[in-house]
Amino acid sequence: MKTYKNIGLVLSGGGFRGVAHVGVIQALEEAGIIPSFVSGTSAGAIVGSLYSQGHTPVEIQDFFTKTSLLKLNRFTRKKAGFLDSEKFHTDLLTYFPKNSFESLDKKLFITATNLVEGVSTVFHSGELIKPLLASAAFPGIFSPVMINNQLYADGGILDNFPIEPLQNHCDLIIGIDVSPIKKPKITDFKHSYNVMQRAYYLRAKPNSETKFKYCDIIIQPKQLINHGVFDTSSLDKVYDFGYQEAKLQLTSFQTILKK
Repeated sequence: MKTYKNIGLVLSGGGFRGVAHVGVIQALEEAGIIPSFVSGTSAGAIVGSLYSQGHTPVEIQDFFTKTSLLKLNRFTRKKAGFLDSEKFHTDLLTYFPKNSFESLDKKLFITATNLVEGVSTVFHSGELIKPLLASAAFPGIFSPVMINNQLYADGGILDNFPIEPLQNHCDLIIGIDVSPIKKPKITDFKHSYNVMQRAYYLRAKPNSETKFKYCDIIIQPKQLINHGVFDTSSLDKVYDFGYQEAKLQLTSFQTILKK
């Protein structure tokens, strides 16, 4: 079987569906596949950062189950969002005490959207936490983040599948997309977040799928179509969706390599 020197992992956005990324990482490690390069956006940036820091899949899953979004002191007063992104800074310091890309165990790329210039920006050096908060700042829910006098928000707005930073570094690229979509019913649009979620999916789908052909392995758990971006229930099932789909795709890939 071919040996790969530099394995890269692309992690899409997808809100709490991002827990499926963790299940995939668990399956990869069990198969002896350890990426040395990671590129992520939004929820993928959170998982990718924690993984690059050296946190185990169990610890990463705990992050999603233990980090409360709705503490009273996190609501915004004069910012463009429901929750103040920068009030999560202290939580993240617990996981990233050195707060730098250079301190990580893996080479990490985080994508965020420059709201003023209308371009996607890749962060890979210097301070870690602010770009991470910016990448995960879902519009309308989390406030944008100021970095070097520029305003940034969710990386998935323009690039929900940031494969480009890996292409010159890796001889094997594994893509994980946790944003499969299904056609909704009119009655599904009961709340403003249902509309925002649908808009996010529609923007992300064509942006991501055109890039799948550049991956050696694509892992997209289809069961996630029934799990919302903001749904914090059944996260164990979401993890398992990722784990089981990864096992399936890895088996197929290893079979091809042996031929």
